[in-house]
Amino acid sequence: MNRQAQAAVLFLLGAALLHAGATDLYLRYVKAGLQPMLLASGAVLIAAALATAWYERRRNKTAKATDHADHTDHAHPEPRISWLLVLPLLALILVAPPALGSYSALRTGTALQQPYGYGKLPAGDPVPLSVVDYASRAAYDHGRSLNGRPVRVTGFLALDHSGAPYLVRMALNCCAADAQPVKIALTGKLPPVLQPDAWLEVTGTYTAGLTHDPVNNGPIPYLLVTSAKPVPTPQDPYDETWNN
Repeated sequence: MNRQAQAAVLFLLGAALLHAGATDLYLRYVKAGLQPMLLASGAVLIAAALATAWYERRRNKTAKATDHADHTDHAHPEPRISWLLVLPLLALILVAPPALGSYSALRTGTALQQPYGYGKLPAGDPVPLSVVDYASRAAYDHGRSLNGRPVRVTGFLALDHSGAPYLVRMALNCCAADAQPVKIALTGKLPPVLQPDAWLEVTGTYTAGLTHDPVNNGPIPYLLVTSAKPVPTPQDPYDETWNN
């Protein structure tokens, strides 16, 4: 790989990062708060590519002027391992993986953790809550902070080996590589056909039922469903509320 090829790869990689950061594509890889850093990284790579191209052009002119171009090119060959930079570039351009879904959720134990406290419920009837917020209030506060109010929760469906349905959201700290599921067991008025990975907006009320995740024995609270409807995959499919 010569310097011109390096500059081209760096430029394309930086452009791919800028494209991902300027669209919703980056949300499949990292949390929303990292968008500025992703855009900055893309800009730095493009600047490095332009600087590399400018430096190489200037060096060639100098080499030709001093009649040492051949000696310079052969004395300092760039390592072939540099071509590995093409792999993440191809991954960004050619592969746009979907957000993690039921396959990962059923093979990973729930990441639900007991919070330090419970904030005031949002306005609304039913109350809009995240999967993490409802699950923590139901599992660790036994529904007391819900004040008996109906709730509305959105997540994707996962069905275990017995067909039991769970409403799931993958929670992350930084990026999709560390995403872990938080699960709610569903009971009550469910749709007649349940499709894994389908997104549902579920309305229901707290019920005292509690089960445990077979993977790590973590708590999975129940939600008594009164209505459920399919919804499109949200713009940000991951749950970041436990970082707030």
